[in-house]
Amino acid sequence: MSLYEDRTYENLMEEALSRVDDMYDKREGSMIFNGNAPCLAEMAQVYIAIDFLLNSFYLHSAPREYLIKRAADHQIYPEAATAAVFKAEFNIDVPAGTRFSVDDLNFFVKEKLETEEEKEGVVTYAVGCETKGRLANSYAGRMIAIEYVDGLSSAELIECIIPGEDEEETEKFRKRVLEELKSIAFGGNRADYKQWVHVHCDGVKAVKVYPVWNEDINPASLIPSKAVTAWYEGIIGTISDTEVKTWLTAVYTAAILKKLTVGGTVKLVIMGEDNTTTPELIKSVQETIDPVEAAGEGKGIAPIGHVVSVYGVEEDMITITTNISCKNCKFDDIKADVLKVVNDYFEELKAQWENSENLIIRIAHVESRILSELSAYVEDITGTLIQGEAENYRLKTDYIPVLGDVVNIGG
Repeated sequence: MSLYEDRTYENLMEEALSRVDDMYDKREGSMIFNGNAPCLAEMAQVYIAIDFLLNSFYLHSAPREYLIKRAADHQIYPEAATAAVFKAEFNIDVPAGTRFSVDDLNFFVKEKLETEEEKEGVVTYAVGCETKGRLANSYAGRMIAIEYVDGLSSAELIECIIPGEDEEETEKFRKRVLEELKSIAFGGNRADYKQWVHVHCDGVKAVKVYPVWNEDINPASLIPSKAVTAWYEGIIGTISDTEVKTWLTAVYTAAILKKLTVGGTVKLVIMGEDNTTTPELIKSVQETIDPVEAAGEGKGIAPIGHVVSVYGVEEDMITITTNISCKNCKFDDIKADVLKVVNDYFEELKAQWENSENLIIRIAHVESRILSELSAYVEDITGTLIQGEAENYRLKTDYIPVLGDVVNIGG
């Protein structure tokens, strides 16, 4: 609601003319009317400008341009668009930087990838899209070399391993700004980790932070007992392998000096932009936050002493059984629409994952959405089961729902 919505040209003119005695001609076109009109027209524009400035001043209502300026006062900036990274296969080694095209987009070779299964005559590389944003995420197929590569006979874009992201949407940015100002990020707290992942790790849509995540381990239980000490002293002199002897001594010494602790451990669970998480995305986030080879040393974004482990969100394949009565059609005719309705519901649940302990699939929501959105085809729906049970389904922590199938036992 505008604070000055009543300060229109017409209202201002009416107020001004009401101050003039009725003995004078105040009709439109009169000298009195024409004398006030230009001034009041400008005044109406001033009220519009004032109202715009007031809205631009507050984070809740500011247009994008001014929202960015207000957020910059707190060192918060919208996330820029990022380019997707893909896995591609070639028949030969290809120099880094070699450019290819797929349809209307261009790609370039980044680095060679190590794969668990080596295929004869196949070399796997990571390739990046030259166009930033989500447009390329679904691309796949044959790649055409933009420049000549001697011996190249096969180039295939296989799959997206780090999804590209569009520039952060205005309302999403506004929500993040308000949340970050409400929850101050400082010194490696939860808010800090969330901010680090969202700002510095491309391809991540959501993240959960678990500080002291292996807290089920009692630090006192790590201190060697008399029996353990006797075992160590009896075995250490018999070990001939220098590497094994050095490791066992280091662990025993740290334990006896009470230096083994769980206080600096952090678990991050991430979800990619497309609601899935690839090993490459997990590795990328791990290297950014706390590289494995230098765990706890502060070589990533995480503070010194924080040992961070990154995991991906897990998927729970859901089967829904229900009894749908159709109007003048068969279930097979509308099954695709039913699947879309349920999938849309699951997408809404996934959007809540970051701020929920456990997601819950509610039978009432499934039935009401199918009834309301497909009312032209669905007469009634009863007896809905989720995973074979007639009750709401609570997913495990760090799991998101993926629709396997909707089975109809009705007509």
